[in-house]
Amino acid sequence: MNIDRRDFLHIAAALGIFGVSGLKASKRADDISAEDIMDFKETGKVTLLHICDLHAHLKPLYWREPSTLLSAPNLVGTPGFLCGKAFLEFYGIKPNTLEAYFDTYLNFESLAKKFGKMGGVAHMKTVIEEIRRERGKDNVLLLDSGDTWQGTAVALKTAGEAIVDAQNYLGVDVMVGHWEFTYGKERVMELLDKLNADFISQNIIDNDPFSDSFEEVVFPPYAIKEAGGAKIGIIGQSFPFTSTANPKRFTEGWSFGLRLDTLQGYVDELRKEKKVDCVVLLSHDGFSVDQEVARKVRGIDFILSGHTHDPGPRPVTINGTTIVIAGSHGKFVGRLDIDISKGKVRDFNYKLIPIASNLIKADKKGLELVDKWYRPYRKELNKVIGKTKGTLYKRDTFYSTFDALIGEAIRDKMDCEISFTPGYRWGTTLLPGDDILVDNVYEMTAITYADVYTFELKGARIAQLLEDIADNVFNPNPLYQQGGDMSRLVGVSYDIKISEKSGKRIKNLKINGKEIDLNRDYVVSAWGGNLQNAGKNLRENLIEPVYDVVTKYVEKKGKIDISNRSNVNVLDFDCGCPKKGGICE
Repeated sequence: MNIDRRDFLHIAAALGIFGVSGLKASKRADDISAEDIMDFKETGKVTLLHICDLHAHLKPLYWREPSTLLSAPNLVGTPGFLCGKAFLEFYGIKPNTLEAYFDTYLNFESLAKKFGKMGGVAHMKTVIEEIRRERGKDNVLLLDSGDTWQGTAVALKTAGEAIVDAQNYLGVDVMVGHWEFTYGKERVMELLDKLNADFISQNIIDNDPFSDSFEEVVFPPYAIKEAGGAKIGIIGQSFPFTSTANPKRFTEGWSFGLRLDTLQGYVDELRKEKKVDCVVLLSHDGFSVDQEVARKVRGIDFILSGHTHDPGPRPVTINGTTIVIAGSHGKFVGRLDIDISKGKVRDFNYKLIPIASNLIKADKKGLELVDKWYRPYRKELNKVIGKTKGTLYKRDTFYSTFDALIGEAIRDKMDCEISFTPGYRWGTTLLPGDDILVDNVYEMTAITYADVYTFELKGARIAQLLEDIADNVFNPNPLYQQGGDMSRLVGVSYDIKISEKSGKRIKNLKINGKEIDLNRDYVVSAWGGNLQNAGKNLRENLIEPVYDVVTKYVEKKGKIDISNRSNVNVLDFDCGCPKKGGICE
């Protein structure tokens, strides 16, 4: 039975679903209501709900969007490379609103105090269930674009099981993956046995010549689901660069790639042989990559993207294919209503729903689920180890305060000249004056290969590494961008000209204030990424996971005061603020 919007809001109010007593349903820039959050023009009979890049965050959190999101010149100002004021202007969002708080870094600290934390599976569940109630459960599918099982202590300590339990609780129907694979092939298969959803991927091939399934797909390439009286063909696209972005040992014997030729083949198969009414690509390619996919592959109606963590308030349509993306860390649920008749998509409507946990009441069973999984580790994870003076955040193109803290901790422990931290996009945000918990450290470092290694790298190799990473991040062709921000370095400063040719971008490279000596060996410490194989470990007696290194450092320091000033100067970027090339404020 379908419930119209007015009846739904009356029911929601009666049930106390949104917990907004005392808030005015005003349209002023500094106000928001339950009606504003859920208001939506229903279209057709099919609803696809979309989540991506949860990174195992079962509880609400603060998550600050980047203040610099730089790209190759040809991509400047395009969706996926917008932040701050440019983002607000492009999407027509008023400053200081809930949407501005969820979508940008602008006035983040003050808006955080006003609007509170974001996400949390118990709050997501409330929104998801009300849409199912409103539209009819059989008309709604919940699709997950991956990076779901990794990113927090409870995920690491349960080897992903806590997060699979949360997916089953939310009612995920179909998913793809990336960081999921860092638990290793055997554990992935164990978890998939526990998951009440289809795991699909057309682009993962068995390349073990001794396997009975050599050169066959490892997982089903697609799933066909009935919703709203229509057949929906959903093709899976896991992260195409998994075996290079993460250690190969986790996926030995599996081959990844974009595989646009086979993707086109499955689109054609679904349309011509399976006679589906709508073709959906559930993707972990990244927002800019998926825009290129839409230019090259014909016949996809919708791409539900993931990996790059972009909030996309308005869909992008290219060559008849509409691309949407639902942010990260459980901050949003994307709602896509589709009108399908006579075997074709006739119309659609989309909304990115912010999961404002202070405004949306938590589902009781969700709170119980979170408590169940955190209870065994509560004493350890809730331990206060320090306090931060300024905001500790993660996302930005070159620099973040949380990464700087990690780098300082590594240098202090390992007595190295340089520390490398990968440009991971997941984590958390702490506001000025917040306590730093052990749990917060895990939220920035919880991976299955977290040991810190120390080795020697020649200056020329360091320079080449930076050029290679820059070419990945700033390649003008999105299909060659493997994702992630620039690696964070402590002990290193440099200028960069993004518009320069590959191999020529890095200028004025200095190590601890002195011009780099290309012929000298430098002592380098690193974690994550693939640098651990760069040379013999010089600190065999000091091998520790990075979360322990950072926890001990914060305990020793007590009060953490990290500068907002970046160690990277961007020569061809003028944000208009006094700190040209550095952190915007």
